[in-house]
Amino acid sequence: MLGCIGWLVACGGGTDQIEPFAPRQIILLGDETTVLTADGKRYGINALDPNGVINCSSAPTWAQYLIANFGMTLDRCNANNVVAQGITRGTPGAKAADIGAQIDAQFAASAPSSKDLFVVMVGLNDIIDQFENFSGAKDCDTNPDRDHATPLEAELRTRGEQVAAQVNRLAAADTRIIVITVHDVGLTPYARTRDASALLTCLTSAFNSGLRVNILQDGRFIGLVLADDLTQAMTRAQNVYSLANVTDAACAVAPPDCTTTTLVSGATDANFLWADDRHFGPAFHARLAPFAIARARNNPF
Repeated sequence: MLGCIGWLVACGGGTDQIEPFAPRQIILLGDETTVLTADGKRYGINALDPNGVINCSSAPTWAQYLIANFGMTLDRCNANNVVAQGITRGTPGAKAADIGAQIDAQFAASAPSSKDLFVVMVGLNDIIDQFENFSGAKDCDTNPDRDHATPLEAELRTRGEQVAAQVNRLAAADTRIIVITVHDVGLTPYARTRDASALLTCLTSAFNSGLRVNILQDGRFIGLVLADDLTQAMTRAQNVYSLANVTDAACAVAPPDCTTTTLVSGATDANFLWADDRHFGPAFHARLAPFAIARARNNPF
């Protein structure tokens, strides 16, 4: 099962690197599943230092793991005030339509290069927004045939296609990109409390399908990681991942203000899959990170 989680997008040109890829900077695009807030908080469980102050470098996000693996520092977690090569362009609450402006901001600040590694994870807020606010019927056809798509499903697929177009724009600028699919929203506490697990899993699939099918199929530019598959694997085999709970939220205080001291009884920053009703916690970040790192290290960038 795990072999399908990190999927190499490759066609043409072979699959071996001539020399190891060494990015000059890593740029984070997307929403709060990717980025920290401006004051270094995460939409998950924040760790504390011995003085009870949030320690942004402890219990890192998947993107922080990736940045650190290349020996870089993230701009929003930079206690030593060094030159940060991990650049935040994403914003909490971002949706598919916001990715273009995030890229614009980066291109305005620095001309794109083949040594720029962009990482993209977005779509959670699109799925929840459309689930809550779509004016038509709230249904989704699991048949992958586009002709059978419901209007809601088609809207989410279109939003995935919008992200794919921006990823392809990055590839056309000769940059390198890691794309992370949206985790399975149907498995979140949010879905269960609304009795909408099957619908939200279907809508997640629609968004991710629009993204996956339409990105450039060339591993020299793009590596893809399937966070939805990882969500499903960790839910089905929670004991394998040393998880005590894969159904409930760990945080008693809403992120980004949730810390290790504001958790429900029995929860830690390591034993619950979910931080709140929709965002994953440190255990998922730690499992997702190696797949992102493997794509960055092993794709023929």
